[in-house]
Formats: sequence, C-alpha cells, structure tokens
Amino acid sequence: MPAPTDRHYTDTHEWHLAEGDTVTIGVTQFAVDELTDVTYVELPAVGDAVGAGDSFGEIESVKATGELKSGVSGEVIAVNDAVLDNPGAINDDPHGAGWLIKVAASDAAQLQALMDGETYNAKYPTD
Repeated sequence: MPAPTDRHYTDTHEWHLAEGDTVTIGVTQFAVDELTDVTYVELPAVGDAVGAGDSFGEIESVKATGELKSGVSGEVIAVNDAVLDNPGAINDDPHGAGWLIKVAASDAAQLQALMDGETYNAKYPTD
C-alpha cells in the first residue's frame, strides 16, 4: 500500500500530517514492513519539546530497534496511549490509528524541507 500523499515524509520513514499548526507524526507502512512485528514504543510526554531532525523516541520490533525522528520543532500536545499499551496497533494501521504524537509546530514551514507523498512513494515503494 503506497504512503498517503496528503502528508510529508522523512528519510527515516516518519510521516507528518499538518492540520494548521498541529502536526501528527507516525511511521510509514514501509517502516512497518522493514521492522515486522512492533513490540515496544517509547514516546515523549505531553509538554516535551521536540526539534526538527531530533530523536523523540524509540521503536522496537523482533528484528530491530530504531530512533523516531521529528521533521518539525515544537511542543508535544498529545501522545497516542493506545500504541503505548498495544504497540502492535502500529502494524495494523500505521497511517491511521497507529499515529504516535501530535506536535504544536513552532514553524510548520519546516515541513517543506521534507518529501511529499509522491516523492516518498517513488523512493520507497511498497507492494
């Protein structure tokens, strides 16, 4: 399933969906396919600051552990407790219910430095 074209993407496979100055961040289907079964996720707390290009957490699977990176700077305003309780939810719906955090972006224009959906899909195709 190709990545949705309504968001922006990092080379480390995080998607960013902007709604005004609120940016929801998750991992892509490509990342999930590479990781296989997600077993653990560590996320920041509401109120924590994140920086563009900086790590904001960790994702683990039976195959690997990786850092989660933000493409925007701002303050975490929501954390998806459902994926903390059940990390496998990321495997089931990475572009929807498996979202990770919501950030009040200090500069939403930072998203323009990320890939658009068509570019991401061309670079990282999925079956």
